[in-house]
Amino acid sequence: QVQLVESGGGLVQAGGSLRLSCAASGRTFASYAMGWFPQAPGKEREFVTAISWSGYSTYYADSVKGRFTISRDNAKNTVYLQMNSLKPEDTAVYYCAVAKRATMTSLSLWNAYDYWGQGTQVTVSS
Repeated sequence: QVQLVESGGGLVQAGGSLRLSCAASGRTFASYAMGWFPQAPGKEREFVTAISWSGYSTYYADSVKGRFTISRDNAKNTVYLQMNSLKPEDTAVYYCAVAKRATMTSLSLWNAYDYWGQGTQVTVSS
């Protein structure tokens, strides 16, 4: 069992930046790929980025390439999402998730993930 706790959300103006964190419990955190999925009101949860267990491979949705950066610190059991040049359409609850057995090509699919955090709200004002 893995428990995830997101933090770092808040209200920011368009063009601003936020850094989200996702702290995980469990000694096997370093073995798992991680992803971030925002969910806007009335919309489905969508993939924005994922990172391999080692941190060497990352994967981004086209909508965030060049603006968002995912990273991880396995010694701290934490994955980060640096979000720059934020847009009002980035407004959503951001969830982090753990994928125990997914391949990199499947990490854009929400059903590849086994555990989810409770989410952190990001609001970008225009």
